[in-house]
Amino acid sequence: MNEKKRNKEDQKVGEIIDKMFKAYGLSDKMKEMDIVNGWEEIMGKAVSNRTEKVFISNKVLHIKLNSSVMRDELSHGKQVIIERINQYAGENIIDDVWFE
Repeated sequence: MNEKKRNKEDQKVGEIIDKMFKAYGLSDKMKEMDIVNGWEEIMGKAVSNRTEKVFISNKVLHIKLNSSVMRDELSHGKQVIIERINQYAGENIIDDVWFE
């Protein structure tokens, strides 16, 4: 009986936290951090090893790579990257990719 009560209370706390994140505009920032932290999982070890910097600003994913060959290859697959990122996030977080 107590278990059911706890689950309902936990759910309410989770809902409150989600509402707070949305109210303060932190929900998207948290998802952006999840994407940056999950970069290797999203793009694979080969891309991750050649990535020097990755961040999101104004729905644009910025990627700095230490390999011009990798940069050229990835630039041809921008739409695939956008789809992977947005699928990982569960919503439309980025609209474009810029390579540095």
